[in-house]
Amino acid sequence: MLCGQLGVDVLGARPYPYYVPPVVDTVLSVLMIAVLVTTVYAFVHAAMQRPDAYTAAEKLTKPVWLIILGVAAALSFIGVFGMAIAACAAGVYLVDVRPKLLDIQGKSR
Repeated sequence: MLCGQLGVDVLGARPYPYYVPPVVDTVLSVLMIAVLVTTVYAFVHAAMQRPDAYTAAEKLTKPVWLIILGVAAALSFIGVFGMAIAACAAGVYLVDVRPKLLDIQGKSR
């Protein structure tokens, strides 16, 4: 997605079959990086928690969340639809699962 002038990437190929203004391409690139960083943060946080905390919080198991967040991180590279799926997966983990895990483990703020 990181393109130069007139929608041409570093290798000279057009990443889109149509003209995309550089501002739109820049915004999408920044969003992609933000979603990727958020998803990787959620993945690392999920990996660092105790496996029994997930069942105590009545959430999906630790391996399931690691698979969901790992696939979400990979999907963040596949266009806008992939970024939306990754943002939803990371958002659900960070807003719903993470606070309950921290509360169960006595680490809540």
